[in-house]
Amino acid sequence: MDNLPKCGANYVPLTPLTFLTRASNSYANRTSIIYANVRFNWRETHERCCRLASSLRSLNIVNNDVVSVLAPNVPAMLEMHFAVPMAGAVLNAINTRLDARNVALILKHSEAKIFFIDYEYIDKAKKAIEILMSDFQMPMPLVVVIDDLDSPTGIRLGELEYEQLVFQGNPKYVLENIDDEWDPITLSYTSGTTSEPKGVVYSHRGAFLSTLSLILGWEMGTEPVYLWSLPMFHCNGWTFTWGIAARGGTNVCIRNTTAQEIYSNIVLHKVTHMCAAPIVLNIILEAKPHEQRQIMTPVQVLVGGAPPPAPLLEKIERVGFHVVHAYGLTEATGPALVCEWQAKWNKLPWEEQARLKARQGLGILTLADVDVKNFKNMESVPRDGKTTGEICLRGSSIMKGYLKNEKANSEVFKNGWFFTGDMGVIHPDGYLEIKDRCKDVIISGGENISSVEVESAILKHPYVVEASVVAMPHPRWGESPCAFVISRKHSNLKESNIIAHCRKNLPGFMVPKKVEFVEELPKTGTGKVQKNHLRAVAKTFVVSDQTSKREKPRAYDQSHEQILALSRL
Repeated sequence: MDNLPKCGANYVPLTPLTFLTRASNSYANRTSIIYANVRFNWRETHERCCRLASSLRSLNIVNNDVVSVLAPNVPAMLEMHFAVPMAGAVLNAINTRLDARNVALILKHSEAKIFFIDYEYIDKAKKAIEILMSDFQMPMPLVVVIDDLDSPTGIRLGELEYEQLVFQGNPKYVLENIDDEWDPITLSYTSGTTSEPKGVVYSHRGAFLSTLSLILGWEMGTEPVYLWSLPMFHCNGWTFTWGIAARGGTNVCIRNTTAQEIYSNIVLHKVTHMCAAPIVLNIILEAKPHEQRQIMTPVQVLVGGAPPPAPLLEKIERVGFHVVHAYGLTEATGPALVCEWQAKWNKLPWEEQARLKARQGLGILTLADVDVKNFKNMESVPRDGKTTGEICLRGSSIMKGYLKNEKANSEVFKNGWFFTGDMGVIHPDGYLEIKDRCKDVIISGGENISSVEVESAILKHPYVVEASVVAMPHPRWGESPCAFVISRKHSNLKESNIIAHCRKNLPGFMVPKKVEFVEELPKTGTGKVQKNHLRAVAKTFVVSDQTSKREKPRAYDQSHEQILALSRL
């Protein structure tokens, strides 16, 4: 058998680019993209991507050059997920919520050759380019403006415009051969919740296999109508930028993830699927009466980005959204675990179903193995749902590595495993449940407290919208839980109400010693709470066993203002 030939007929490097070719051939007249009044079918989308890839090559883009884009969920962003790698280049989709300096840092670190900028972000991009050239002494990349496709504005920054490149390109362009499926396809930067953002490199092989795994794990059928509520810059839209093409589906693109946009597009286009962080579920639940629409057919929602509390899942299900919970991270090409639903669970009480849905679940098919390991001896923890350890992964969906960061690579790749930095348990049925980030565990008097568990308890209160729990200094226990809470308007919730509620639902040592009510929580562009900022504020508090008070009120107020500013980025 060793002498059987490996040839072009029986071996083709894996790449998600083949999904677009297949969609064009098999689903040519199906609607591929809807954006306001604009419609494309798959034949047209394939042609537009070929034209753009051709124009990129004419601009001297060569293999492995980085092409950056700063844009919301518009058709151009979706098309570039195919067109850029079709030209042999690597796509770098930048978080639109970053400030100008961080955008400049990414342009510098990635050495981007071309910078595509949506017209809404021209001012931010100008500042980023100025910083890139003056502070970092880097040459200015070639700039291309993406004007609004439905209502062009005429705004420009230089001579090149996206639709112009599409128009000028060759519709018969043949994509560059992918000789090695290990070649890079995209470059994504981590959200930086615990450290400086790092450049995560995905391969064609990893992107292809991750896409297939998520389609199967989510049980996505043919012709889905997918609403882009999840930013495409977040792990390439959890690979659904390519996955909807694989199923011959329709991409419903929206600029802004608001309750009105979500509800109106679901009803108008009969949306079947969407992905979201828990914050988006809160946006839906907090919709004003005039923004709401009746959901006639359940919308399948894949939720990830942060652990969704069971009470939140229970509420959103009642509105008409069927939730499947996933767990992942940028380094794992998005979701790595999916909480696959079992038919027998349908007979359980609603509250118990919500609790099961909140678990992170089983490894997707791309993963060869998932484990939870003991810190000290690196042995697997018992499957008892109680013993915690670090979640470890290995498989084809794991990143190639961090760009230009060997130190970070050596820290996360050890003994054939990728170490996530997340604490979790394995239940007897094999389902994983995340307990906390390693850095977010609160150690109080020698007891480990899961901030996620405390948050979940607080969110059971009917007047709480959001909650985040971090460690704060305690004179006796070393650390104790401090809760930052967003309450419903006009609820008049007080600290004593939350503490009394927690005492009914948690062991005494887990009850927060301090509750601070805020209007916003600082979040990354993907909806993750930036607990490092909250910890900085919590350090300005000082508590005793009897009372809680502020230390240095002026310092606290300054930190609080910083939190609100950061949360708007």
